[in-house]
Amino acid sequence: MTITITTSNLNGIRAAKRKNMYAWVEERTPDLWAMQEVRAPQSEIDPIFGEIESLYGKNVTKQNEVCRIKGRAGVGLLSALPVTEQRFGLPGLTEDVDSGRWIESDVVTPEGYTITVVSVYVHAGNVEHADKMEQKFRFLDTMTERMRELQDAAASGGNQAVLCGDFNIAHTPLDIKNAKANEKSAGFLPEERVYIDKWLGELEYVDVMRDLAGEIQGPYTWWSQRGRAFENNTGWRIDYQFATPELADAARGFVIDRAPSYDARWSDHAAMTITYAV
Repeated sequence: MTITITTSNLNGIRAAKRKNMYAWVEERTPDLWAMQEVRAPQSEIDPIFGEIESLYGKNVTKQNEVCRIKGRAGVGLLSALPVTEQRFGLPGLTEDVDSGRWIESDVVTPEGYTITVVSVYVHAGNVEHADKMEQKFRFLDTMTERMRELQDAAASGGNQAVLCGDFNIAHTPLDIKNAKANEKSAGFLPEERVYIDKWLGELEYVDVMRDLAGEIQGPYTWWSQRGRAFENNTGWRIDYQFATPELADAARGFVIDRAPSYDARWSDHAAMTITYAV
């Protein structure tokens, strides 16, 4: 028995709907769908979630958190599998700018195992604005402690866990087209990349897509809207699924839905789906 888990930054759910996101939904219908940058009020999210549920043709458990700053962030989780518990936000982060960036669902797989699925949207940061980087590092520090708790629980026989989202960090030169030119850019700073080193090393998480793909260049998940970045495949891999070891061992394959052309995109990110045998 397998399940599919998708992570995708929508770059605005209303815009994604206008750009034919529903065609992708009908093709993929992932069992679990982690969304980032939903960027809409609850009054507009609810009917869109309802339309997505109708495309599934069955009940879907819906969860989301709207950012308290209008038009910013926002995360969602849709599950076609049973959900036993939902949690919202990172304990200890109470500022408006940190809202709409972290939610968790405990999901029961067809074989009866419960896994914790997280949708996370990390701050982008900006090297020209110290406060933006401070926000990002504060979030990363707090997130790392929650990741430690989830890993400790998994190692003690509790839920396995997978963190899905836009982490706004390219880990190594394999994850970015122009590594040298971006060494001083937010998203590829050494002090950002060391967090992923820690997650994969000390905390023993697995970068599931990289583990499946091997040491190849890319494949990327985000391309700047500027110039001809998409056409030239000048991209970044900043969308990940980081899983605890036992769940990562169950991964069987991945798909990155890079659109066939610039005009066919429904987001500046490509959705990434991983299949797990659980």
